[in-house]
Amino acid sequence: MTMLALDGSDITKQSAAPAAAPVASMRDPRLDFYRGLAMFIILIAHTPGNFLTLWIPARFGFSDATEIFVFCSGMASAIAFGKVFAERGWWLGTARVAFRVWQVYWAHIGLFLAIATMMAFIDSFGIFDKSYVGSLNLTKFFNDPAPQLIGLMTLTYVPNYFDILPMYLVILAMMPVVVGLHRIQPLIAACFVAGVWMLTQERALAGLGLDHIALELPAEPWSSREWFFNPFGWQLVFFTGFAFMRGWLPRPPVDKRLIWLAIAIVVLTVPLAYFRILNAVPELKPIRDELKFLTTKTDFGLLRYVHFLALAYLGWVVAGEHGSRLRAVGSGMAAILWQRVLNVILKVGQQSLAVFIVSMVAARLIGFGFDQVGRNFATVWIGNLMGFALLIAVAYGVGWFKSHPWRKKRV
Repeated sequence: MTMLALDGSDITKQSAAPAAAPVASMRDPRLDFYRGLAMFIILIAHTPGNFLTLWIPARFGFSDATEIFVFCSGMASAIAFGKVFAERGWWLGTARVAFRVWQVYWAHIGLFLAIATMMAFIDSFGIFDKSYVGSLNLTKFFNDPAPQLIGLMTLTYVPNYFDILPMYLVILAMMPVVVGLHRIQPLIAACFVAGVWMLTQERALAGLGLDHIALELPAEPWSSREWFFNPFGWQLVFFTGFAFMRGWLPRPPVDKRLIWLAIAIVVLTVPLAYFRILNAVPELKPIRDELKFLTTKTDFGLLRYVHFLALAYLGWVVAGEHGSRLRAVGSGMAAILWQRVLNVILKVGQQSLAVFIVSMVAARLIGFGFDQVGRNFATVWIGNLMGFALLIAVAYGVGWFKSHPWRKKRV
């Protein structure tokens, strides 16, 4: 598989050797390139009534930008935390992960409160023809806030729109366990990751009469709904990226047979995913329905994994060694323009957490704007471009703050 064994932004090399190879500690442009693209796709996907969602990867296959985000997060985590585990020991590595969990937890709480407040503020005018609080299924939160606040803080109340960061939190918390097991025996770590994933596959468990032990987390106290993104299923793609970046898994060769196999997987899934083909050939719908347990997003079905690995491999091949094919060739206007676009995408990918949080807020504001001015070709494109500009501004702004400009001496 792999999409790129890297994490990166600046054009620096990464360790490519298997298992015992030294751990990569530098950034590589390929990771941030794909992660940056995922950030723009996620904004499009979360904006209500955005017709550009008809053209995002999710419409043409089983996997989507979420897999890119989680896989790349696994790779980035291998760089961010792997060196600490390797050089400072398991306990300090665990402490470093715990600090990140703490940061992401409060990012989740802040994101929820910001969007909930924004929706309540809009509804307070009482002049719009729909409830924006209700559009996010937050009515119970405002009608009876005390128990829902407890649920919010304990992650037992996780509305669908706010489910990616909680998933990431749980997966991060699993990292010290996986690293510890790998130190004992790599096969044990692999079996643990695969075993936890298998315990989320309810249909397979039901066939064995074991569906009562399926791993899932409750999303709300008044129903049996589970988290939309089951972290025990999604950790499989996270730790796949983590393992490639750590050198636990060797990178795949660039082989024509593998390339054609990956292309075949991607192409053959299109008729079972693209709605226009499904509508034109209704005979495919029963097949699609039979495969739903293998393509489920909540528990991360097997075919989603296979489809993503195929896309990731093609993405790795297309980018070239150390991202060589991403770099502009020549000195013409097209090359200069592409280099500037590439730099922007890399910057967005480097600041993915901050960009993601802002994109979730921006998506609701853009959707509200569409409701007021209408959705036509011009307004939708203007709204999306404004959203893209905001994400880019946030990426550069956060990068500037992280550079600690106040520590630099005046020239």
